[in-house]
Amino acid sequence: MKKETEVSAKTVEAAVEKGAQALGVDKSLVGFEVLTEPKKGFLGIGEVLAKVKVFYEPSPREIALSFVRTLTKNMGLDCTFDLSETEDGILISINGGNCAALIGHHGETLDQLQYLVNLAANKKEEGEDRNYTKISVDVQDYRAKREETLRALARRMASKVLKYRKNVALEPMSAYERRIIHSEIQNIDGVTTNSVGQENNRRVIIIYERK
Repeated sequence: MKKETEVSAKTVEAAVEKGAQALGVDKSLVGFEVLTEPKKGFLGIGEVLAKVKVFYEPSPREIALSFVRTLTKNMGLDCTFDLSETEDGILISINGGNCAALIGHHGETLDQLQYLVNLAANKKEEGEDRNYTKISVDVQDYRAKREETLRALARRMASKVLKYRKNVALEPMSAYERRIIHSEIQNIDGVTTNSVGQENNRRVIIIYERK
């Protein structure tokens, strides 16, 4: 989302610098449009200040980080943030003593936060053309820990299916978590998986393959 401001100063350069300060960014990052050229006048009489429109368009990563900072501050959470590049986008890692409140039951709150961050970061103005930037959000390495928990669950339930030769239905999970289960089961002979149910109630069935 483009930010802009109109400022006046004795010179165009001074106006641009003043506008950049108002927008809270470095002068080198802004663009500008001169609305009124400055005139010196005579003995101070008839002087016309330069009037400039200064604008700045933050990147998706800047918007995402600003969104998360504002949200956690409003929630009264004391968090630190780290941005890193991933193969398919950007990862925002959140840490801090009371930031676990952002995780929720089985990461539901975290998934909702990530969804909102992506909406904010990729919002386009009318007629704007730019690529989608995928933003991932993690809190205290929750996603890696949850993935290992799910893989262990998949192996444990697969052993149960093989032992009793009966299918097992797991609890409802998000699409991301179901993919982890499917991936782990693919490495185990004698069982396969299928997803059943609708939307938020969709779950994985671990199926015994009869020979």
